[in-house]
Amino acid sequence: MAKMIHSMIRVLEEERSLAFYTKAFGLEIAERLDFETFTLIYLSNSESEFELELTVNKGREEAYDLGNGYGHLALSVSDLDAEHKRLTDLGLNPNKIVEFNRDGALLARFFFITDPDGYKIEVLQRHGRYK
Repeated sequence: MAKMIHSMIRVLEEERSLAFYTKAFGLEIAERLDFETFTLIYLSNSESEFELELTVNKGREEAYDLGNGYGHLALSVSDLDAEHKRLTDLGLNPNKIVEFNRDGALLARFFFITDPDGYKIEVLQRHGRYK
């Protein structure tokens, strides 16, 4: 069986992205691999073995074009309202909380937040399939 281990995104400014992911989601550097033309930074926390890989291409000055194919990353939390308030208090401007129902039953409660490079991140209340 295959096991999902990480997802990679390209970021423009290493320190700005590290500050965001640390403040927003408690992700810390698991490993940093520096190469001549790029750096790979693997972020994780104790909640999951899954990692977010930040790729920083050295010398790049213009923002990445995310195109129309990128969707979002998703994380789950035990208390969505508290997490929304915490991120708001940090000045990270999460979008409003949305309740998504299907056939009259709650499917998901969530909000989106955008990282400094424009990547969308969905934050879901742990419920149902969103553990």
